[in-house]
Amino acid sequence: MRLSKPRVEPLDLASADPETREQLAKLAGGDLGSGRVLNIFATLAHHPELMRRWLVFGNHVLAKSTLPARERELAILRVGYRCKSEYEWGQHVLIARRCGISDVEIAGIAAGPDAPGWSAADAAVLRAADELHEDQMIGDATWAELSKSWSRQQLMDLVFAIGQYHLVAMALNTLGVQRDPGVPGLP
Repeated sequence: MRLSKPRVEPLDLASADPETREQLAKLAGGDLGSGRVLNIFATLAHHPELMRRWLVFGNHVLAKSTLPARERELAILRVGYRCKSEYEWGQHVLIARRCGISDVEIAGIAAGPDAPGWSAADAAVLRAADELHEDQMIGDATWAELSKSWSRQQLMDLVFAIGQYHLVAMALNTLGVQRDPGVPGLP
């Protein structure tokens, strides 16, 4: 089930307290007048303390973890697809393209780890997302495949990235956060 309208409307930025406006300005590139606040942030702005604390972890997962950007985006897109999170999928299609993931590969993410064309390593990333989604743990065979080229920290970051984006998908879907202009929907 997808909500066609928000359960929680994005916050009218004029009604945000000064500290929240400052945080939103940073997320909009420094200026609320010229930048665009994404719907996820304008929605979370209804709960400034939650947003502030969640952003610390979200920033680690998205920008400071040990995962290579390409593999991180493969995992996030697979989570977005499996969770039927149109917002998450669409935002990360844009990010994935900036990380060099082709539209053919993006289409293959929806098809899953057994689709033709994936390397063993890429299939393992997609399979890890599926296994965590279905079983709440990565199976031994997938763990062994990932361990061939990833450090312990990278393996841990993968689990937390997939978990983080499951949480985000649940929030986006439940709150009814609508896609921002120009963001693609699910395939």
